[in-house]
Amino acid sequence: NVTNAINVLKNDKQLNLKNYNRLMPKRDDVRLSYMYFNPKPHKAGTPLRPIMNTIKAVTRPISDFLDELIRPIFDQYNKDNTIIDGVNLIKRLEQYATDGHLKESTQFCTFDINNLYTMLP
Repeated sequence: NVTNAINVLKNDKQLNLKNYNRLMPKRDDVRLSYMYFNPKPHKAGTPLRPIMNTIKAVTRPISDFLDELIRPIFDQYNKDNTIIDGVNLIKRLEQYATDGHLKESTQFCTFDINNLYTMLP
């Protein structure tokens, strides 16, 4: 289990006290993860999109820690290829047009990815 693994790392001197306290889940804050579904009304048959709520999961502190370590590297190498939200998309399209790349012949496409998450915990 997660707490045992964190304790082993601390006891083996693989984890300092600061990170131990940061990674150890707080009993009063932890909740079971749960799945819920959002409908896709724009699709035929109104399929459902599964969403896993892990905000209070026992692994959340570890996830936050890893995100803090990895995020700067990801952002450094993928900043030009990542659209954050609708506002960012509009700004990128405006810049694309300003740079003279947006033409009457420009074509846009969308992707619908099925089974992005093939395994849910």
